[in-house]
Amino acid sequence: MKKLLLLIITLGSTIYVNAQTEVKLTINQANEQVISKHIYGHFSEHLGRCIYDGFWVDENSSIPNKGRIRLDVVDALKKINIPNLRWPGGCFADEYHWRDGIGPRNQRPKMVNTNWGGVTEDNSFGTHEFLELCDMLKCEPYVAGNVGSGTVEEMAKWVEYLNFDGVSPMATIRAQNGREKPWKVTFWGVGNESWGCGGHMTADYYTDLYKRYATYARDYAGAPLKRIASGANADDYNWTETCMKNIGSRMWGLTLHYYTIPTNNWKAKGSATQFNEEEYFSTMKNCLKMEELVTKHSAIMDKYDPKKKVALVVDEWGIWTDVEPGTNPGFLYQQNSLRDALIAGTTLNIFNNHSDRVKMANLAQTVNVLQALILTEKDKMVLTPTYHIFDLYKVHQDAKYLPIAFTSPEYIVGNNKIPALNVSASQDSTGAIHISLVNLDPKNKISLSTDLDGLKWKTVTGQILTSAKLTDINTFSNPDKIRNSKFSGAKKSGNLLKVELPSQSVVVLELK
Repeated sequence: MKKLLLLIITLGSTIYVNAQTEVKLTINQANEQVISKHIYGHFSEHLGRCIYDGFWVDENSSIPNKGRIRLDVVDALKKINIPNLRWPGGCFADEYHWRDGIGPRNQRPKMVNTNWGGVTEDNSFGTHEFLELCDMLKCEPYVAGNVGSGTVEEMAKWVEYLNFDGVSPMATIRAQNGREKPWKVTFWGVGNESWGCGGHMTADYYTDLYKRYATYARDYAGAPLKRIASGANADDYNWTETCMKNIGSRMWGLTLHYYTIPTNNWKAKGSATQFNEEEYFSTMKNCLKMEELVTKHSAIMDKYDPKKKVALVVDEWGIWTDVEPGTNPGFLYQQNSLRDALIAGTTLNIFNNHSDRVKMANLAQTVNVLQALILTEKDKMVLTPTYHIFDLYKVHQDAKYLPIAFTSPEYIVGNNKIPALNVSASQDSTGAIHISLVNLDPKNKISLSTDLDGLKWKTVTGQILTSAKLTDINTFSNPDKIRNSKFSGAKKSGNLLKVELPSQSVVVLELK
């Protein structure tokens, strides 16, 4: 058996491993840091079948819908308390002109989606439809503005159209289109991937452009904007440095994009469903790089913003594999396995543990694209293993963060090793404590013995997500192969919490 975990949880308690080492940690019990619910956000781009044939059905569809918005998808997302939804892109945002997506649908101009498959975009799903979707989801909209091919005036007038409550040209047009009162959208992205598909800009050029666009994206009564700058690609630390130096407090947040690529080869990323242990190990090693990226970008931000007023917004993350065989390569449709669930749990643990700086994040993407929560096929819908992770982890939303220190056993393949265990914890408004644990080792369980002396608790319950194989998936013919179930491997023994964490599993415990 591998050496046992040593955890030290906040509230001043000490946790011991059944090994030769003992670690003690002093914790500030007055910690008031909160895990923002917006870390659990999502992303829906005009890409493949995410909007069309995902959220948005045909006009005469027999699939239950409200104004063409698919109701089973809405209900599933409401169950996991989706806090925000990013739209219309992505790369699509910087070729999207919002006025093409308002007014009578049969009069809206069509366009070519040059980024994703060269298909015709009919603009039937536009501003009003997106904000109706957000209203149905009871989530906050996060709108990405067009800096790449748009104008300052275009963005300024979109903000006015969305947020101004009074007499103005944009408010008049909004009323003519059926909406008298403004939506008061606060999350506002100023460009997307400006270093790449958003214009291939330099950092210095983008920061000057940001200030110009952001100046004219006005704050209207009751709708102060949370302006989000287009940040770095992965480990481009110079981009973050330049943005912090040149923009500073003029932004609410700065983005970071990072995708887990199984093979480190963008041209042959690897299959979503067929991989061996070596490729699994490589995938998880790449997933864990998020810890390094968040740490280093945060350190740069700390130099210019020691009070952590500017949020790090990881608004594109997740695994990116080759598309499913036989599907349009521009649609980025991939299946979703137990491996993807482990990636989701691990990444969310990293964000929780950096919630002093990470205030928002958006998984790519919600339906039928990349690491999707939901897959659809005509009237059928399947919830992926990743969806079930978000269902497990919703207990952390807006909860008090509890720092945890621990010594992890190693997961070793050949001459390489990574930590087998990652953890995060929080305390909700009722006082209940939730601990989320991920065991990346596909062969070995991990035994935990936790001394919770000083913490009042009587019961422990839990849920687990696991399956027999890392490659296991949910399909339309077998939609419940991987789902959350009751976890019976935790028990109270005096002041001790003892846990047997199975291999390749995600567990969330609740202590009351």
